[in-house]
Amino acid sequence: MTASARTYLLRKMLGFGLFLAAGILISHTLWREVGFGGTPVLGALTGGLVAAAATALGALPILLSQPLSTRTQDTLFGFGAGVMLAACAFSLVIPGINAAQAQGASPWHAALSVGVGILCGGALLLLIDRLVPHEHFIKGLEGPAARTLRRTWLFVFAIMLHNLPEGLAIGVAYAGTDPVHASALAIGIAIQDVPEGLVVAAALLAVGYPRLKSVGIGMASGLIEPVGAVLGAALVSLSAALLPWSLGFAAGAMLFVISHEIIPESHRKGHEVYATAGLMIGFVVMMVLDTALG
Repeated sequence: MTASARTYLLRKMLGFGLFLAAGILISHTLWREVGFGGTPVLGALTGGLVAAAATALGALPILLSQPLSTRTQDTLFGFGAGVMLAACAFSLVIPGINAAQAQGASPWHAALSVGVGILCGGALLLLIDRLVPHEHFIKGLEGPAARTLRRTWLFVFAIMLHNLPEGLAIGVAYAGTDPVHASALAIGIAIQDVPEGLVVAAALLAVGYPRLKSVGIGMASGLIEPVGAVLGAALVSLSAALLPWSLGFAAGAMLFVISHEIIPESHRKGHEVYATAGLMIGFVVMMVLDTALG
C-alpha cells in the first residue's frame, strides 16, 4: 500500500470514527435528557427525531468527501444489520416475552404470543414490499409499475421500507418498556443511523445522482422514523395487553428488513467477509449498550 493510499484510508477511518462518536453523543443526550420524563408518545417522538438527526448527520460528509468504496459501504451495511439484529433480540423479543409473563401468561403462551407478532410483522413488511414500487441500489426494481416512477422516488420508497421498522421499534419500546431500556434501543438505532445515512448518500452518488441531491435524500431518509415511533407508541398506549404482540411485531418487521434487504445488499458484490465482520461488531455494540444501560 502506497503512502497516499494509507493516508486516504486513515482519513476515512478517522472521519467515520468522528461521525460515529457524534452519533453516540447525540444518543447519550437523548438518554439523559428525555428518556426519563414526559409521556411515552413524547419520548417516542424525541427518540425518532434523534434517530432522524443521526441519519442526517451521517449523510453530511458526502458533501466534501470522495465516494465510499463498495467494500466500505458493505461493511457499514453489515454494521447496521448487526445493531438491528441485537435490538430485535435484547430490546424487543426478550422484553416482549417478559411482558407477556408479567400479564399472567405461561412461558409457552408468552413465547407463542411474541412469535405470532414476529410473523405478523414480517408478513406486513412482505406485503408492503410487494405492493409499493421501489428500487434497491444493487437488486434493482421491485414492486408493481416500478418503471413508471422516477428513480428518485423509487429509492425514497426503498429507504422508507428500511427505516419504518426502526421507528416502530422505538415507539413500542417507549410505550411498553422502562425508559432506560427504551433509551438503550434508541441509542443503538441512532448509532447505526449515522453510517446508514452515509451509505445512503454515498450509494445515491455512486449511481449517478448529483452530490447535493444525494446528501439531501440521505438526510431526509430518516424522517419516517419519528412517524413510525409515534404510531408504535400510540398503538401500545391503547392497551397494555397489546405490548407483547407489538414488541414481537416490531421485531418481525426489523428481521424482515435485515434478511430481505440489508444482508443481500451487503453480500452481492463479493464483500461477504467485511459485511459479516461489520454485522458482528454492530451486534456486540448493541448488546453492550442494551445490557449496560438496561
